[in-house]
Amino acid sequence: MRRLDIMLNDKDISRLRKIIKSGMVMVRAVMRANVLLLSVSGKGNDDIAQILNINRDTVLRIKKRYMQGGIDMAVYDGKRPGQPRKYTEKQMAEITALACTKPPGGRKRWSVRLLTDELKRRKGFRSINRETVRLILKKTEQSRGREECGASRP
Repeated sequence: MRRLDIMLNDKDISRLRKIIKSGMVMVRAVMRANVLLLSVSGKGNDDIAQILNINRDTVLRIKKRYMQGGIDMAVYDGKRPGQPRKYTEKQMAEITALACTKPPGGRKRWSVRLLTDELKRRKGFRSINRETVRLILKKTEQSRGREECGASRP
């Protein structure tokens, strides 16, 4: 059975207790803080795993992360890279600008489908889809052809 003993100073213990009591952090962070506090109270890895209903390897991983980088690394998730952006800021501005233009003849306003179809005819947007257009416009709160471009929907 592998054991990682950690030592916490009073400041760290106080900070962990605040994390647990704050109610403003994710459940995972509270669980990780509890792992560290239970470790200091003399509980073994198996005991901590049983008390918190988690795997013993999870307890060891949290302790190891604490030893490598302190409370922030042990308790909070690191940033994740996510999928890279498919369109540049300039291209997103072009989509927004198109939504601000007068809609095609016989239409009262641009629909997401109409915008997508129009963009697919343009260079650099061949593979764009409706959901991408919708999300870009949602971020900028575009009205798609109302009197004031950029006005929020009612």
